[in-house]
Amino acid sequence: MFFAYGYAKTLQQLTIFAIIIIMHWPQLQHMVQDQPLFETSFLLTGNVTRHQAQRQLSDWAKAKKIVQLRRGIYTLPHQNPHPFVVANHLVPASYVSLQMALAYYHLIPEHVAVITSVTTQRPSRYENKFGRFSYRHINPSLFYGMEYRLLVDDEYAYVATPEKALLDLIHFRPKGDSREYIESLRLQNLEILDLERLRRLAARSGKPRLKRAARVIAALVRREAEEYEPL
Repeated sequence: MFFAYGYAKTLQQLTIFAIIIIMHWPQLQHMVQDQPLFETSFLLTGNVTRHQAQRQLSDWAKAKKIVQLRRGIYTLPHQNPHPFVVANHLVPASYVSLQMALAYYHLIPEHVAVITSVTTQRPSRYENKFGRFSYRHINPSLFYGMEYRLLVDDEYAYVATPEKALLDLIHFRPKGDSREYIESLRLQNLEILDLERLRRLAARSGKPRLKRAARVIAALVRREAEEYEPL
C-alpha cells in the first residue's frame, strides 16, 4: 500500500511538472518577449520549485529556445541587449567603469575589448555571445559615482561618471596617480570632465593618491584649454 501511495504521489508530481512545461513556454515567451534579459525567478510561480525551473530552463537552452548567459540569467535568441545591461545583470550591485567607461565617453582613443565593472562582491569573469566581462572588487566605501544611464532605446545600465571612471582606474593601477601614467592615457575630449565633481569624488574617497590624481587631471585639463584657446 505504501508503494502504491508513493507511486501515485510520484505520478501526481510528474503530471504537475508536465503541465508546468506545457503551460509555461508560451507564458514565458509572452512575459519576456520585450525584456532584454530574464532570470530563473520568472518561472517561480504556483507549484514550481527552483529545481524544476532550472531544469526546464536548461532543457529550453539545449533546444536553443533561450540563451544562457550564466546560471540563472537568460535571454531570447532574437534579443540583442546592450553589453552594459548584460554586465549589470551578470553581477548585481556592479557598475561599468575603468577603460570601458572611458571609451564609452570617448575619453581614451583605444578600442576596449573587455567590459570591466566594479563591484563590492568578489572578482569574477564571464564570457558569452555578448562579450567578455570582468569584475574588480572595490571597497564598499568607494562604491559610488555611478549613474543609471539611458544607452539605447529603453535600455538603461549603471555606468561610472567620466570622473569616477578615471578615479577607479587610478585606484586599481599601481602609481596610477603619477603624472606620467595619467599622461600615458592620452586623454581626449577633456571638456566633458566636471572638475568640481572630480574634486568632490576624490575628496569623498579619503585617499591622498586620488586627491593628487584629481589635481594632476585638473592641471592637464586647464593646460589643454589654454593651448587650444582661440586667438
